[in-house]
Amino acid sequence: MGLHEFFFKYQYLTIPFLAWVVAQGLKFLIDLIIRKEIDWTRLLGSGGMPSSHAAFVISLATVIGIGEGFGSAIFGVTFAFAMIVMYDAAGVRRAAGKQARVLNRMFHHSKGEFHFEEELKELIGHTPVEVIAGGVLGLAIAIFFMVGLK
Repeated sequence: MGLHEFFFKYQYLTIPFLAWVVAQGLKFLIDLIIRKEIDWTRLLGSGGMPSSHAAFVISLATVIGIGEGFGSAIFGVTFAFAMIVMYDAAGVRRAAGKQARVLNRMFHHSKGEFHFEEELKELIGHTPVEVIAGGVLGLAIAIFFMVGLK
């Protein structure tokens, strides 16, 4: 089986995975352009522009919608899953990141009264714009491969 056959045989996994890889790559490049320094953690890390979580789940829902029908039960499940993931990314995880930032500052200025082995991770969530950008990216990749290349 060639790469092309493999890609389309397992399209419900390969296309969303590709959307995640593209989003992570863009996140790395955008961070490089803005900060003008390489941060290899951006290739696998969470948070930042665009949301790779949103790209993955919207791509998955779109691929299933196109392949199985937008009225199918499995599309409904994946769409609901996508909404929960994106809400979590822009809501709960973003709030946790803000709390981590405050705690890190508190511990940094506590003059040794408190001790952490390492700082809490602050960049774990997304702004709504980052989530929307990831969703649009995932939608575009899914449509391109499901409609444009078939």
